[in-house]
Amino acid sequence: MDEIINRCDCCYVAMVDSDSLPYVLPFNFGYEGNTVYLHSAQEGMKMDILRKNPNVCIAFSTDHTLRHSHDEVACSYGMKYRSVLVHGSIEFIDDFEEKKRILNVVMKKYTSREFSFNAPAVNEVCVYKVDVKRISGRESGYSI
Repeated sequence: MDEIINRCDCCYVAMVDSDSLPYVLPFNFGYEGNTVYLHSAQEGMKMDILRKNPNVCIAFSTDHTLRHSHDEVACSYGMKYRSVLVHGSIEFIDDFEEKKRILNVVMKKYTSREFSFNAPAVNEVCVYKVDVKRISGRESGYSI
């Protein structure tokens, strides 16, 4: 499952608002040792929701390929994919040095390098983590 997560370039974070309605957003992310790292602006609807209810489900999906058994039979079509679901709770990170470390985990995923960050940039961004409490995965159409 770690391999599937690491191959994804985006994850979808599902949360539940105060009216018990689902809210799902795409995120760039970092992943290291059973922890998903996220970042965003400090304000907005998602932040209001997460501050009230930190429980999330994160979906990762990759290797999407259309497949079929017969060209002329619509019901024989399907999608090959690999996916993982992670359940956990958001923990907001306030420590300046830890925020920089986490931002580098995210940046390294997309650029394969580390960066230096200035204080205003680090102070303006909200950084949070999700320690994996439950994880499940599925492959469809691929040989295991």
